[in-house]
Amino acid sequence: MKATVALVGRPNVGKSTLFNRLVQERRAIVENRPGVTRDRLYGEVTWQERSFSLIDTGGLIISGRDLEASPKELSLQMREQAEVAIEEADLIVFVLDGKVGPTAEDHEIAQLLRKSGKEVLPVVNKLEADPVGGAFPFWELGLGEPLAVSAEHGMGTGELLEEIVKRLPPDAEVEEPDQIKVAILGRPNVGKSSLVNALVGSPRSIVSDIPGTTRDAIDTHLEYQGEHFLLIDTAGLRRRSKLNDSLEFYSSLRTQRALARADVAVVLLDPMEGVTEQDERIVGLAHEAGRGIVLAFNKWDLAGGEEYASHCRKSVAQRLSFASYAPHLFISAKTGRNLEKLLEKVLQVTAMHRLRVKTSQLNEVISEAVLMVEPPSRSGKRLKIYYASQVGISPPQFVFFVNQPELLHFSYQRYLENRLREAFGFEGTPLILFARGRKD
Repeated sequence: MKATVALVGRPNVGKSTLFNRLVQERRAIVENRPGVTRDRLYGEVTWQERSFSLIDTGGLIISGRDLEASPKELSLQMREQAEVAIEEADLIVFVLDGKVGPTAEDHEIAQLLRKSGKEVLPVVNKLEADPVGGAFPFWELGLGEPLAVSAEHGMGTGELLEEIVKRLPPDAEVEEPDQIKVAILGRPNVGKSSLVNALVGSPRSIVSDIPGTTRDAIDTHLEYQGEHFLLIDTAGLRRRSKLNDSLEFYSSLRTQRALARADVAVVLLDPMEGVTEQDERIVGLAHEAGRGIVLAFNKWDLAGGEEYASHCRKSVAQRLSFASYAPHLFISAKTGRNLEKLLEKVLQVTAMHRLRVKTSQLNEVISEAVLMVEPPSRSGKRLKIYYASQVGISPPQFVFFVNQPELLHFSYQRYLENRLREAFGFEGTPLILFARGRKD
């Protein structure tokens, strides 16, 4: 697992600007008023061949008087989120406002950070005018030497990254490469923990009828047909409107981090409800992450019958068309129905996710596809595909060498993808196709 760094501090000290600077993309909303960032935001940073996760938090608010609406409620929620980030982090970057100087709130936050027992790096922002003199007053916080930066102008951010990397603990060892890592995903109370328990034959995870019982990702090892699985039981993903407390936010974070570790995502669905908006979001996360996907309608002992099966198939077709490659099964963690089939399907999807096809076979399929359906043209210029090559697996990635990449229209790209699936299978895995220009 990668180390985690949290940016904390009062509102409007420039945490989100610094976050955007360090992740090198504009992901956090930046506005010159306090309380804009209320949820935690996560990004990946690489510096000197070391990668770590970076968390942008809402401001740690002591009084809440600066917020416009529901100050007490919002300040409490934002403080809870910042405290969760502190708990999650290996290193705390305490962002301070160099133009304002140390405040009473800064001192209170410093005290909170000392109590956390985590290593804290004080960083004084907005010091483009006087980096040395502006940082000096912040020694009084008692957190060691403050580092001067200007997130807006990029001043001192290289030195900051060097200091962060220096202080990070070593990354946790990665699981064995021959292990199939399976994230068990789904809305709360769809039976994720019950499924894990049924697969391993023991109560490894706490099972309850109360939605959201499982807070952290739980790893369980399983051997089946000579293959080693790592089952990652996760907390249920909730709609953002339902993420009302720090534990629910924390659960959502853990779920997404579990997905980042996985090879395959088994997404549990409720057959009596079909595919909901929440389910669509969860499958979308797995799809965008490039993970293999298996859809499993659980609690089939309570539903069953062709009527429910037809309803489930229709809801999959309507809401999950972007992941039409994902197989679906009807299972019951309670009765054991189709659990072996589920593991077999995970094995099949894993094989497809890691499949590498021969270049000669690939180009034979592409040549036949081009003969069957002529490539698109624009302004009298027609797309020419010279050849294709597979450049990666997990998921399979293909590059098409063409005369003009912009001529490879989305619809024709989808056609080529479908032909690849017909020829090689690729069940349960997304495919990545892109074009690269080459002159005649």
